[in-house]
Amino acid sequence: MLGTIISLVAGAIGGNVAGGVLKGLNQGTLINSIAGIVGGGLGGTILSMVGAGGLADAATGGGMDIGSIVGQLASGGVGGGVVLAIVAVVRKALA
Repeated sequence: MLGTIISLVAGAIGGNVAGGVLKGLNQGTLINSIAGIVGGGLGGTILSMVGAGGLADAATGGGMDIGSIVGQLASGGVGGGVVLAIVAVVRKALA
């Protein structure tokens, strides 16, 4: 659960950073955040599916190590930026 929350928050931050840095992608704070949250969730899910960033085995005491936290932050941030880019392209194509 903690990994998911980290991914979602990192996605929201990643979406807003991508919108701030790349002015052509900026869709406003609300849409940047929503796209980032969706991308962060997807990025975190994909990362945990490939086994690169998830919770430690419950038999070993559970919890997360620093590597998995950094992985969740990175995947959430990148996922948020990618989904924001897709949203920006679709919105411009429809306009």
